Amino acid sequence: MTPPIADATFAESAWVMVVKSLVIFAVIFAIVPVLTVIERKALGRFQARYGPNRIGPFGLMQPLADAIKLIGKEGYRPDNALAFLYPLGPALVVFSGVTVLAILPWGNVQEIGDGPVGLYGIDVSIGILYFFAFSAFAFYGLLLGGWASGSKYSFLGAMRSAAQLISYEISMGLALLGAIMMAGTLSLTGIVAAQDDVWYVIPQFLGFLIFMVAGFAEANRAPFDLPEADAELVAGYQTEYGGMRFGSFMLAEYLEMVVISGVAATFFLGGYMGPGPGWLDPIWLLVKTLCLVFVFFWVRATLPRLRYDQLMSLGWKVLLPLATLNVLVTAILVTVL
Repeated sequence: MTPPIADATFAESAWVMVVKSLVIFAVIFAIVPVLTVIERKALGRFQARYGPNRIGPFGLMQPLADAIKLIGKEGYRPDNALAFLYPLGPALVVFSGVTVLAILPWGNVQEIGDGPVGLYGIDVSIGILYFFAFSAFAFYGLLLGGWASGSKYSFLGAMRSAAQLISYEISMGLALLGAIMMAGTLSLTGIVAAQDDVWYVIPQFLGFLIFMVAGFAEANRAPFDLPEADAELVAGYQTEYGGMRFGSFMLAEYLEMVVISGVAATFFLGGYMGPGPGWLDPIWLLVKTLCLVFVFFWVRATLPRLRYDQLMSLGWKVLLPLATLNVLVTAILVTVL
């Protein structure tokens, strides 16, 4: 088990921060295309078919073909769309996913070159508040994308997104509050260090389940993909988008899955902690994150889409009371014990 992280209140040089930013972007834009082909092949196996297997060995070059297709499409904008806000929607959604990934701790503080370097983008003392603040940009992106498109289908999808994100974000925050009270800190590095004895998935199993269910709704993934329901909304908030603007929404959806899974692994599964030397720390967090991402794929192949009233009832009548109860019980136990 990796020892708790050292005090990370040191100042890193500007070039270290630049290198970290470049690494974060490189990892993000490398892993998302891989996840698309993994999901399509996994869905194929779940549904007794092959999935993509024509382009490249075992179909592994399919993401490259998809990217070339999207890049080559015309950047069309509807005549009644708002010229300034129309491209701002997908840009905000991608920005939200990238900035939130910067706070995930991938390992202990390491001595590299002239001084210590933290294996994370930034370590802010209000870490989880930073997560909720920047993840809210995705809400504005979806709302802008649907409203600025000038389409009734897009607008209805945007309104569904707004109601869904607001409803489930409350339960998501309360689900994390139990782990925060047990760790006694908002810093993600501190929360990982506090799980040196026991992962919080054991004492906070209910909070973990609530967070994951709310995460499906936050990422607009099946069975909570009502904002883009093809049966009645064509494609919802992204109906009028094509080319790389449509690709940006798809990129953001996979980014959101990685973010939700990474935060869940950090708060409940010990983060980067695992057996072996310190250089394995990032690999352990990556493995835990990808396992949770696979759950997103599994659920998509298993469960049908909910009705909208069922979606809202689950959020307000089931998850919110359970999350509140979990916080109250945790607060009593932390105070008494």
